[in-house]
Amino acid sequence: MKTAIVYYSMSGNTELVANKVAAYLGERNEVDVIRIIPKKAYPEKGFLKFFWGGKSAVMAEKPKLLPYEFNQDKYDRIIIGTPVWASTFAPPIRSFIDAHPGIKDKKLAAFLCYSGGGADKTFEKLKATIGVGEFEAELVLLDPKEKVSEENDDKIKHFCDIIG
Repeated sequence: MKTAIVYYSMSGNTELVANKVAAYLGERNEVDVIRIIPKKAYPEKGFLKFFWGGKSAVMAEKPKLLPYEFNQDKYDRIIIGTPVWASTFAPPIRSFIDAHPGIKDKKLAAFLCYSGGGADKTFEKLKATIGVGEFEAELVLLDPKEKVSEENDDKIKHFCDIIG
């Protein structure tokens, strides 16, 4: 089974999880990791980080993305990774979904990384935006880069075991 892990990461948490998921799944599947990056970067610290990122998420903005390689016809499964911003997924993920409406016909899974809260609502918003009722598997981790733990690794392995 060919799998694409498509993710956006600002502070490295989501990137860390994407790479761990790829390593676990790569033992049994062919996996491509695709990082999406907005053309205009969000501020990475201070008040502006939360203001611009939160405003962009709440307003459901779709920022332009730097070029990336993705052909949805090549993949049986797509895993989406995103940080939680203002109780929803990061705007670059919205841009990706908008550009690839056919992903709703694939096997889908998702993982979230968060610091503040709102993860419970994020999966529902992500499913509604894609146009699906369920994901094969869902994973939520609290600051996995800063809070490295065996428990987080076990959660990642369990997520991968569910989707095969």
